[in-house]
Amino acid sequence: MLDLNQQAHQLAAPLQLHPDRFRTQVHQVAGAQVVDLGVQVPGGVEAGLRLAEVCLSGLGRVELVPGGDDSLGLPLVAVTTDQPLWACMGSQYAGWQITSEGFFAMGSGPMRLLAGKEELLAHYGLKQRSSVAVGVLESDSLPPDDVCRQVAESCGVSPRELTLLVAPTASLAGTVQVVARSLETALHKLHELGFPLQKVQSGWGAAPLVPPAPEFLPALGRTNDAILYAARVVLWIDATDEELQAVAERVPSSASADYGEPFEQIFRRHGGDFYQIDPLLFSPAAVTLHSLQSGRTFQAGSLNLEVLRRSLGW
Repeated sequence: MLDLNQQAHQLAAPLQLHPDRFRTQVHQVAGAQVVDLGVQVPGGVEAGLRLAEVCLSGLGRVELVPGGDDSLGLPLVAVTTDQPLWACMGSQYAGWQITSEGFFAMGSGPMRLLAGKEELLAHYGLKQRSSVAVGVLESDSLPPDDVCRQVAESCGVSPRELTLLVAPTASLAGTVQVVARSLETALHKLHELGFPLQKVQSGWGAAPLVPPAPEFLPALGRTNDAILYAARVVLWIDATDEELQAVAERVPSSASADYGEPFEQIFRRHGGDFYQIDPLLFSPAAVTLHSLQSGRTFQAGSLNLEVLRRSLGW
């Protein structure tokens, strides 16, 4: 596998070199390059699409495509990859909680491969070494000096070789990159069900680009609802019919007991404790699984646009 941090570093360069075009701003924090895509600057859709591709380390394509009646007329954020395990689990998955006094962020991107802090990465033997580290932080604030030093040390690089891209969930760029996780959620759900992700050869996913909400919790709700109730995912899998039939109906979000309400209501019902929510809820609304061995197709789940309408206040 190519050096994913080097690939992400090249992808992130335009966000730093052309801040006027992308409406970004670059900060030097403890020697690290911190790129703001929505904390103190507007950011935008194009910045969000680039951010999502950095999350995938360039192993996938992210694009905005026209939607229709099945997306409430909203455009779709579509993701395609032929390296789903490395792109989505090895890079895009936000599995690194980064904390300091007064600061919290969910970390994704290929820097996770260098730090190796997650059981998920160890399970699939996903690790690399690199002379640079690139990460994406979902946070309402820019990381302070101690966080940049901490992340650099964990990745085994100097702070000057670290690049962190930061976007709040409530920003336009942040909304794009979260909605771009439809495929990732399907893969993670399969992992939670005990299905070996090495068998997934290619994937495509699309979810509506919902308008960003001005505050964190409604923004969190909208972006989750775009996937839980309106995302479609297609996977091409080197597996038998029996293997796919055994998991297909369990992959969509509708298989969870927490399914059926806007995510913000679910979150509040569980006392604001994210970890009390059924983890099997986090998956796309509808999935299509193609067996590359038999040529047969297994479909499960369906869109639930009424819940998405409620989430958006339409």
